[in-house]
Amino acid sequence: MGVPQAMEALRKRAVLVGESLQKSQTITESMVSILGSFDHRLSALETAMRPTQIRTHSIRRAHENIDKTLKAAEAILSQFDLTRKAEAKILRGPHEDLESYLEAIDQLRSNIQFFTNHGSFKSSDGILSHANGLLAKAISKLEDEFRNLLTNYSKPVEPDRLFDGLPNSLRPSSATPGKQGDPGSKNHSENQKNLANAVYTPPTLIPPRVLPLLHDLAQQMVQAGHQQQLFRTYRDTRASVLEQSLRKLGVERLSKDDVQKMQWEVLEAKIGNWIHYMRIAVKLLFAGEKKICDQILDGIDSLRDQCFAEVTANSVAVLLSFGEAIARSKRSPEKLFVLLDMYEIMRELQSEIEYLFGSKSCTEMRESAQSLTKRLAQTAQETFVDFEEAVEKDATKTAVLDGTVHPLTSYVINYVKFLFDYQSTLKLLFQEFDDGDSGNPDADGDAQLTVITTRIMQALQTNLDGKSKQYKDPALTQLFMMNNIHYIVRSVRRSEAKDLLGDDWVQIHRRIVQQHANQYKRISWAKILQCLTIQGAAPPGGGGGLLGGGDSGSGVSRAMIKDRYKTFNAQFEDLHMRQSQWTVPDSELRESLRLAVAEVLLPAYRSPMIENGKNPGKYIKYRPEDLERMLSEFFEGKTWNEPKR
Repeated sequence: MGVPQAMEALRKRAVLVGESLQKSQTITESMVSILGSFDHRLSALETAMRPTQIRTHSIRRAHENIDKTLKAAEAILSQFDLTRKAEAKILRGPHEDLESYLEAIDQLRSNIQFFTNHGSFKSSDGILSHANGLLAKAISKLEDEFRNLLTNYSKPVEPDRLFDGLPNSLRPSSATPGKQGDPGSKNHSENQKNLANAVYTPPTLIPPRVLPLLHDLAQQMVQAGHQQQLFRTYRDTRASVLEQSLRKLGVERLSKDDVQKMQWEVLEAKIGNWIHYMRIAVKLLFAGEKKICDQILDGIDSLRDQCFAEVTANSVAVLLSFGEAIARSKRSPEKLFVLLDMYEIMRELQSEIEYLFGSKSCTEMRESAQSLTKRLAQTAQETFVDFEEAVEKDATKTAVLDGTVHPLTSYVINYVKFLFDYQSTLKLLFQEFDDGDSGNPDADGDAQLTVITTRIMQALQTNLDGKSKQYKDPALTQLFMMNNIHYIVRSVRRSEAKDLLGDDWVQIHRRIVQQHANQYKRISWAKILQCLTIQGAAPPGGGGGLLGGGDSGSGVSRAMIKDRYKTFNAQFEDLHMRQSQWTVPDSELRESLRLAVAEVLLPAYRSPMIENGKNPGKYIKYRPEDLERMLSEFFEGKTWNEPKR
């Protein structure tokens, strides 16, 4: 195929393409024309449909508004229904079903809140007025119910129930109230140690099932703004019951004047009872009150502490006022141990008191208890000083005619021995006024107790020395001092006082006892022993007794021998008559003193006797065995027909 042919073919194809493009343009123009016509139609249709669309939208909005109105009406009707049901429950009162009654009050509050929030409702004001009036009546009934429920279940606790809460050692069956600090008690210190671990069980003051109801009632009253009504009702009811419980137990209000007028025996019993009452009040009654107050008023912090303080205030004041009256009354030695007992119970209860009365509302009661504790400690310390002075200045004229242990000595020693049963208490007492510089309270307490004991012992010895000078017979003076110092030493050795006073003190005073015994022997027996010895009268190599040989040529006349034996007999009989009426109460000391006398008397008496001469029995009246027998009657405290001297 040639070029022309190819050109011809291309031309034909170009013509065909041109024709095709022409057709496509024609079709495009036709489509544009058609589409333009369609758009015109749609615009016309839209214009025709717009009114319909507007009506449809309005209808839809109307339906939505109707639904909202129906729902609002339904909610309002529901609130009306709930209000009606709550009103019905409230009108029935809380007696039948308290829990349902409380739910009704909560519902009524909710309804009031609802209508308050929907104030645009035209009947809201009337509904709110009715609901608020109904709520006020409901709260009034609630107050009555709280008062009735609290009163009905608040009863005084009988003493037997309180005793059941005590440890066995403190119950009346095993320990009589008021005898806790009795000097005859088995072991005061041991009793205190046992009490430190004792378990106390507070009584159930209000049944547990009632407490939640009272709590709910209290909460409702607070929500209604009736805090003061709640406070007064709770305080008046519980305070009265608590005071009745204490009166049933035996607690009474006594003034300082009442205390001053009492006989000591009566007062001592009342102090013992007070100690018992303090334990019961703090560990049982006040602890029980704290527990129910915390439960009933849980979550009402503004009232809880104030209510407990007001409920217990008068009872605490009555108990502490008696302690203050004792602490401020006239001091006397016999009061020391009851003061220590009182101080002891206050220290024992200190942690409980700080816990129970730890709130700001209870500050006055807590500080009153602390003040009483310090006052008792101060009075006890002042009584120590009084006792020391009283011992030194004791001027009783009661004479101990037989030279035995003076009542003052036994009284003071028993006093000191009993004092050592209170060692732990005394250490606490000394710490009340100790500056604590040493850093060792126990060492300070021991040192102070040692000083006090030593001073009391010295005061006693000073007084005894003065009393011993009342005797006309100097031998009896020595016997009296020997007996009393020996009693002191023996008592110290057998008591805890020995650990504080020390071995040196004991040894020094044992030597003093021996010195008095030696003085007694010298004064009583030196003169009579001279009758058995005539110095220089015997020849060289002769006997050491009254006679050396036997005849009148020995240098001692028979008349002198008779006279000396006569004098010996008279003096010995006189000593026997008088000193058998004297007393050495300690058997070991008595025997040792007799033995000491016999050791100097009998050997002298057994020296060579008259072997020659006529009728020696006329002037040798006693055999050595007779003297030994008669010596065994010395210091027995016998009573003879003739008056004692």
